Amino acid sequence: MAEERGLATDRATLLSLYDLDAGGFRNLDEITGFAAQLCGVPIALVSIVEDVRQRFLSRVGIDAEETPRDVSFCALAMLGADIFLVPDATRDPRFADNGLVTGPPYVRFYAGAPLVGADGEALGALCVIDTVPRADLTPLQRQGLTLLARQVMVELEGRRRDRDMILRQRMDAAAVAESDRMFRTLSDAMPQMVWSTLPDGYHDYYNARWYDYTGVPTGSTDGAAWNGMFHPDDQDRAWARWRHSLATGEPYEIEYRLRHHSGDYRWTLGRALPIRDGDGMIIRWIGTCTEIHEQKLMMEEREMIAHELSHRIKNIFSVIAGLIGLSARQHPEIADVADDLRDRILALGRAHDFVRPHSAESAPQAGGGQGSLWGILDQIFAPYRGAAGSRIALSGDDPAIDDRSATPLALLFHELATNTAKYGALSVANGMVHLHVSVERGDVRIDWREEGGPPVVPGRLDGFGSRLMTLSVERQLGGRIERDWRPDGLRLSLWIPSRSMSRAAETA
Repeated sequence: MAEERGLATDRATLLSLYDLDAGGFRNLDEITGFAAQLCGVPIALVSIVEDVRQRFLSRVGIDAEETPRDVSFCALAMLGADIFLVPDATRDPRFADNGLVTGPPYVRFYAGAPLVGADGEALGALCVIDTVPRADLTPLQRQGLTLLARQVMVELEGRRRDRDMILRQRMDAAAVAESDRMFRTLSDAMPQMVWSTLPDGYHDYYNARWYDYTGVPTGSTDGAAWNGMFHPDDQDRAWARWRHSLATGEPYEIEYRLRHHSGDYRWTLGRALPIRDGDGMIIRWIGTCTEIHEQKLMMEEREMIAHELSHRIKNIFSVIAGLIGLSARQHPEIADVADDLRDRILALGRAHDFVRPHSAESAPQAGGGQGSLWGILDQIFAPYRGAAGSRIALSGDDPAIDDRSATPLALLFHELATNTAKYGALSVANGMVHLHVSVERGDVRIDWREEGGPPVVPGRLDGFGSRLMTLSVERQLGGRIERDWRPDGLRLSLWIPSRSMSRAAETA
């Protein structure tokens, strides 16, 4: 019994796929009418065999809408691959006592073409019935009945596909609704403000945190009204950045001042990422707003303290240079040494001000190369510019530097420039220095080449200057230095690890 109930359930599930209870079988009515005319019979049926009954989806020549399965001819017809034929039911032991034979409609002749689904499951039969015995159908009638049965299945499979599509749409809609519910639940639980926009940037959702933070009525910032929540000085900048992201698909990120429910404007970090479909098209933007007001104030305070310290350090350089000058005037015999020392102190001051300006006025101007090797070299070599331009020509790469490499680099190139001005190429009117920079496998190579100067005397650099250069390159920067005393001028090559030039290179 359990097995029979299982089979019945399986068949009921199978037939439910075709949405047979929805009605609307007009096309099947035309098929059964044509089948009756084709075969010259009074009765034609489209019969679907269920677990305890057979149901007539379409019928000609009979009023009954269904009969019990145990009297069904179609229950046998659907099991074969070809037309099931009963020439005279009264002479067939399988049907002689059948109520449809002994009573209305008094079936004598039966021919049924099986209805088989795309998955191979038998559903029922398209049958024609006569009340008088017949030997057979003609070949044309057999072929026609088979083709009409196939057309019935075309109709039924179409209903199944339509039903499946509707179910998928309902499931998709339910999944979207559930996903939306989950998203809103999660976003409302987040400590951040969360928002969402359509592909064109129209803001259509904010989480509860947004309304708690801003204090505005629900829905009042939909569309483009969000920009009115920003500080007036930040609105144009925010609009420009948002339009750029919409046009390019690039992530949106900006800092601005957002109006708090207290009426104050507080610094906020806004971010958004595009959500794309399988074809790469943007279907939505999801964004967040995070208050960074306290962090911003702390950074500003730290920057103010750093500028103040930088200013004091700059003053210390100036005081030391002044003390050296005062000592030289009181002791003329140390004037030369004092001048060299004062120049070195001032070179360190320029290097410090280059990477750590103590004010906006002291910072290199736009295009001044702050944070790059060429920028600091331009500061060190400034005294050697003439009306025709600099006599130290730079070429090649321009690697990044920071505060830890600025001081040894300033001392190194100050010594080189000072010595070439005293003894080398820059000591004569037409002398030149060529400095080429290249990045080679994790090292920065710098080649210094003098030309047009007086005959070179090996060991031209004084002992202290040479030791200072070696200390700067090898000890402080972890590099190496090579000197080549050629008749046409000094050639010097340096190899400095990129990680010693800048912390950014260290983490790259």
